[in-house]
Amino acid sequence: MPNSKYVFVTGGVTSSLGKGIISASLAKLLQARGFRTTIQKFDPYINVDPGTLNPYEHGECYVTDDGAETDLDLGHYERFLNVKTSQANNVTTGRIYQSVIEQERRGDFLGKTVQVIPHITNEIKARMQLLGNSGEHDVVITEIGGTVGDIESLPYIEAVRQLRWELGRENCMVIHLTLVPFLSAAKELKTKPTQHSVKTLMESGINADVLVCRTEHELSDDLRKKLALFCNVEQEAVIQSIDAETIYDVPILMYEEGLDKVVMKRLGMEADNQPDLTQWQSFLKRHKNPKNTVTIGLIGKYVELQDSYKSILESFVHAGAANEVEVRVMPIHSSYLEEKDVQEKIAKLDGILVAPGFGERGIEGKINAVKYVREHKIPFFGICLGMQMAVIEYARNVLQLSKANSVEMDTNTPHPVISLMDEQRNIAQKGGTMRLGAWTCAIEKDTLLQKVYKSDLIKERHRHRYEFNDAYYEQFKKHGMIASGVNPETKLVEAIELPEHPWFVGVQYHPEYSSTVANPHPLFVDFVNACNSYAQSKK
Repeated sequence: MPNSKYVFVTGGVTSSLGKGIISASLAKLLQARGFRTTIQKFDPYINVDPGTLNPYEHGECYVTDDGAETDLDLGHYERFLNVKTSQANNVTTGRIYQSVIEQERRGDFLGKTVQVIPHITNEIKARMQLLGNSGEHDVVITEIGGTVGDIESLPYIEAVRQLRWELGRENCMVIHLTLVPFLSAAKELKTKPTQHSVKTLMESGINADVLVCRTEHELSDDLRKKLALFCNVEQEAVIQSIDAETIYDVPILMYEEGLDKVVMKRLGMEADNQPDLTQWQSFLKRHKNPKNTVTIGLIGKYVELQDSYKSILESFVHAGAANEVEVRVMPIHSSYLEEKDVQEKIAKLDGILVAPGFGERGIEGKINAVKYVREHKIPFFGICLGMQMAVIEYARNVLQLSKANSVEMDTNTPHPVISLMDEQRNIAQKGGTMRLGAWTCAIEKDTLLQKVYKSDLIKERHRHRYEFNDAYYEQFKKHGMIASGVNPETKLVEAIELPEHPWFVGVQYHPEYSSTVANPHPLFVDFVNACNSYAQSKK
C-alpha cells in the first residue's frame, strides 16, 4: 500500500480555468494542516520541455534549482507552498515518449510491440508515483494539462483511470475543474457545459469525486443540487470557484468552500487542527491595504502577454506587500521605445525593470531606457538580458565604445562586452543546453548587493548563454561600474551596480524565480523600497 495519497486535477470545457491555482490552493490548505504536500504538472505537448517555446505561445519558462525548464504553473506551486520543485514536478508528453523510445532502442522491450497502452501509460504512471514513492510527501497533487477530450490528454486520463484501480479508492481521487458560464441574454448560469465535460470524463472510465466550478456569479443551492445529481458527486463536493480579486485570495475562498475537508474525508485523512493561515492572511492584509503607491515600468518585448513575465509580476506583489506599497506595473514595449520617446514614457515613473529575453528585437529600446534612468538617477533593476543592456549602454556612452554590443546581437561587433560563454561555443542543440539552475555567487563587500542579501555567498537560478566579457572589466571599474557578484569558480560576473547611483543593479541570474509569499526576494523588496523613496522625494 502506498504511503502517499494522490489527488488528480483535470479540466474541462476550456483551458485557463485555473487548475494550477486550484492545485496550489488545495496544497496550501493541506500544508497548513500539517501534511507534507507537493504538486506536479503533466503537460500534453510533445516538446520535451518549454525551454524553446515562444513566450507568446506558453508564457514564461520557469526554472527550478536543479536546472529544469518547466511550466509556469510550477512557479505558482513554489510561491504558494514555499517549497522547491524539481525536474520530477513537471513532465511533458515529449519527455514520456523520449524515455520510452530510449528504452525500446536499448532493447528493454525486445520482442514486444511498443504501444500507447501499456508502454506509454506505464511510463506515465511511474512518473506520477515518483514523488509519492520518495517517502517525503503525504499528498501528491497532479495537475493534468489541457482539457478532457483533447486527443493529446487521452494517455494521461487512461493512466489516471488505471492508477485509481491499482491504488484503491482510499488512496486516489479526481478533482474536475469546469466552467459554469453566465449567459447575459438569459441572465442565468448554465450547467450543460459542465455536464458534458463530466460525461466526457466518464466515457474515459473516470468518475469525478469533486467538481470545482469556475463562475462569475454565486452558485445557488438548487444549482449545486442539480450539478451533484447529474454529475454523480455529493452536494458538498460541488465547490464554487468564483472570480477573485487576486490569486492569493483563492486558498481562503477554497477553505470557506470546504475543499480541503472534502478531500480529507474522501481520502480518509485525519487532522484535528484548523489550517494555520496566519502568515498568509497577514500577507493579504498588507497587500490590500498599502500606504503608498509606486509605478514601475516593465520594459520587455513580450509585454502583450502578462504570463510572459509572470514571476516578475508576482515578485512585485510579494515585495509590495513587504513594503506596504501598491506596485503598479506599467508595461512598455521595448520595440517601440525610440530615443525621442524615452522621456515621455519614463520620466514620470518611479523606477524601471528591464526584463529578460533573447534575440535582437527591441534591444535599442532597452538601451535607450537604461541611459535615461542612469542619467536621471531613477531606480533601475536589470535581470539577465536587462543586466547585459546596462553593460552595453555604459560601454557605449561612458566608456565611449560606440559600437559595443553583445555577440548575440552582432557577431562582428568590435567591442563584444557581452560574449558567448566558453562552454556554449560548440553547442548545436538549443533545448536544455543553457546555463540552468542554481549557481553560487560570491558577493563583494561594502556593495548594495551585500546590504540587500546580508550575506557573502548566495545561490540563484540562471538561464542564459551569454555573459559579461571579463576582458573589459578593468575599463568598466575605472569608469565607475563595479562587479558586485561573481561566480567563485568560473569568475562569471553575476551582478553589476553603480555606487554613485541611488539604486542601479543588474543581475545575470533570475531572482524572480525564488520569490514566494513567505519569503519575498530581498532584491525586489529593496528595489520597491528604493522606488518608494524616489516617489516620495518627488512630492
